[in-house]
Amino acid sequence: MSHDPPRRPAGRLLLTPDDKEAPARTERLRRLGLGKRPEPALDAFAGRLAEHTATPYAMVNLPDEQGQFYAGLHLPPAAPPARPDGGTRPGVGRRLPRDHGFCPHVLARRKALVLEDVRDFPRFAGNAIVDEYGIHSYLGAPLIDSTGTALGTVSVADVTPRTWGRSGLETIKQAAGELVVRLERGTEGGLPL
Repeated sequence: MSHDPPRRPAGRLLLTPDDKEAPARTERLRRLGLGKRPEPALDAFAGRLAEHTATPYAMVNLPDEQGQFYAGLHLPPAAPPARPDGGTRPGVGRRLPRDHGFCPHVLARRKALVLEDVRDFPRFAGNAIVDEYGIHSYLGAPLIDSTGTALGTVSVADVTPRTWGRSGLETIKQAAGELVVRLERGTEGGLPL
């Protein structure tokens, strides 16, 4: 039995880490009343984060066993940029497969991930989010609650390379820390964001 990682048709490695915490995360999110539907308060949080970081995309990702789910999402108002071949890119929706994007890596690492230009990293350059959506930079941090469960991630992304620096890293870590407290403190009438 071969243990070689699967390869993309272009020969790029697919290195999405296993998500061993998915069952526990799904159960914890269920107990918190999260992860099944978009949350207007999380959309607003993502909007404020996008504005603060001057990025077109901001997400609150609460993945389950089926894949990624953006309970909070901020998208640019304009259509996605054209592909280099002249075609159009798909719009980002609330759900993405696990192998799209970088949030699964943040969950596996359980710490922030800073990618100023994802194309500089062979492990990430071949990700479908780069080719399909034109994402070239990413900044994300895990949402680790008081039980030690990684509930998901908070992230921002851009279609151009970005120099995030220490201030970007501190911003995303602070946003994640503040949000996870609010998620645990959530009320039936809505999230206190």
